[in-house]
Amino acid sequence: MIIVLKQGTPQQEIDKLTNIIVAKGINVNPMFGSDLTILGLIGDTSQVDPAQIESFRCVERIMKVAEPFKKANRMFHPGESVIKVGNTEVGGKKLSIMAGPCSVESKEQITYVAEEVKKAGATVLRGGAFKPRTSPYAFQGLKYDGLELLEEARAVTGLPIVTEIMSPYDIEIFDEKVDCIQVGARNMQNFDLLRLLGQTKKPILLKRGLSSTIEEWLMSAEYIMAGGNPNVILCERGIRTYETYTRNTLDLSAVLAVKRLSHLPVIVDPSHATGKFWMVEPLARAAIAVGADGVMIEVHNDPAHALCDGAQSIKPDLFAAVMKDIRTIAACVGREA
Repeated sequence: MIIVLKQGTPQQEIDKLTNIIVAKGINVNPMFGSDLTILGLIGDTSQVDPAQIESFRCVERIMKVAEPFKKANRMFHPGESVIKVGNTEVGGKKLSIMAGPCSVESKEQITYVAEEVKKAGATVLRGGAFKPRTSPYAFQGLKYDGLELLEEARAVTGLPIVTEIMSPYDIEIFDEKVDCIQVGARNMQNFDLLRLLGQTKKPILLKRGLSSTIEEWLMSAEYIMAGGNPNVILCERGIRTYETYTRNTLDLSAVLAVKRLSHLPVIVDPSHATGKFWMVEPLARAAIAVGADGVMIEVHNDPAHALCDGAQSIKPDLFAAVMKDIRTIAACVGREA
């Protein structure tokens, strides 16, 4: 339930109404905008008598929220959320460009790629230290050594880092070392992990699950936000369908749906979506054109010899060309890159 208050309602009246609602065992989430103030009610709102609420002269109107996600709902937060990641932001007018190798392989590799993507215009360095793989025999990442190498690359370039977490036991070290914690597709519904991430204030990049609906994806964001962490960034990375030509099927319509349903920023990962490097450039352009807040692109200095996902990685020179296209399209849709 949403309670829209009249413009200019004094804080004393807001507090009085809030106290009555809280006394019924319902949480109140206030949102103060430049034009209006709303109170988002979370809990069993069947106990709330709309007539009693409307008797307050400060109440403009009451709106019911049909969707099961509340804090992630645009009705609770009419404005766009902008999430700070290190020295940059995700959301707002400026696009977020996350780039780097699928996995950290060596100090020389991650530092070189970090320098190249920054030169081309990347705002965040991505790199996998822990790699969830289908095969137990595949390269699983450098793990904690990989985190240290990411830190070194950040020190050289100044780029904030985003990397994927696998275990709830690593939250403390991720909270200390990285700027944005990525929850991968396989862990999108690892609810114990999501609850614990809700207790941090670190930005969380939440990838869409392999076969998840948009509502399930937003409900996973709700787990994090309900725990007290509002800093969630959504990432569309393709879903599993009956088509086998590409690694996954990129659902660009999800960007539009999420933008209508939620205030959270959403970026697109064309690399994991397709599994083919030659599709990355046109789909990155398309993502910006439909309104994504940024892209996440895998860039490797030597894709043919990459230890992980070389087939979907592009070289730094092609990434620079992609950035040129992104800037052109961004200007057409009122964004900056």
